[in-house]
Amino acid sequence: MSKIMFDYTKSILERVSFDPILFCKELEKAIRTLLPFEIEQLREWLLNFTIEKPELKQCLLIVNS
Repeated sequence: MSKIMFDYTKSILERVSFDPILFCKELEKAIRTLLPFEIEQLREWLLNFTIEKPELKQCLLIVNS
């Protein structure tokens, strides 16, 4: 079940990546629902995802805190 939630979270974040504020809000929601090891996977995914979208780099602070 957790793999499904992680994949769902990534798909939501990809869909809202046009708006940094919305992206950060969805990221905060994801952190509240994902398991600790999934948050680590999400952090790694975000590092790769934000390479091409520098406007989203500020949201990495949410995951790193």
